[in-house]
Amino acid sequence: MADVVITMKIMPESPEADLDRIEKEAIAIIADFGGEVGKKEIEPIAFGLKALKLIFVADEKKGGTDAMEAKLSEISEVNSVEVVDVRRAIG
Repeated sequence: MADVVITMKIMPESPEADLDRIEKEAIAIIADFGGEVGKKEIEPIAFGLKALKLIFVADEKKGGTDAMEAKLSEISEVNSVEVVDVRRAIG
């Protein structure tokens, strides 16, 4: 089986949410599920609200991301978690 590259978008509850803390907790959760974060992006949404996008590689054998999304949603100050892209890694 191959690796997949997943882009996860994490929306905070408010512009005052601590994105650095959310990022650290999210990276730890992703690592627990066998993923390795390679890149992060901050996406401006509106009125000072910014979304955190984490791009990571995971083994395709792990299956879906539902359990990971549920765990990420439990982080304090997180409003929603969404997988916005999944691609099979070539090479």
